[in-house]
Amino acid sequence: MNPWYENLQKPPLTPPGWVFGPVWTVLYLMIALSIFLFLRSSRGNVEVWIYIILGVHMIANFAWSGLFFGLESLPWALVDILILDATLLILVVNFWGVNKASSILLWPYTLWVLFATYLNAAYVVLN
Repeated sequence: MNPWYENLQKPPLTPPGWVFGPVWTVLYLMIALSIFLFLRSSRGNVEVWIYIILGVHMIANFAWSGLFFGLESLPWALVDILILDATLLILVVNFWGVNKASSILLWPYTLWVLFATYLNAAYVVLN
């Protein structure tokens, strides 16, 4: 882990560093399967704004690590993860209407991101 991160005040429930690799591996597989099922079930009838939301979501997902660990900017990482939360909830709801399994596959990811939002907010407050 990053030495800067190691020196931060940790909020309650902060998991050990080794948890993140396996969790994200499983979540990314579930996300990929979810998107595949959604796109296959929609048969090309996806409104453009869903693609935009999905794109914004994926950009926010990948940007978070750079903001938090790379730039060491807890407040900007929090703004980013709130965008991640909002776009993810929009995707979960809209995937449900096309393919329920594609939505359900996003539920563990949603719980993890909401937990990460708690941690990120707590880091901002504590540090």
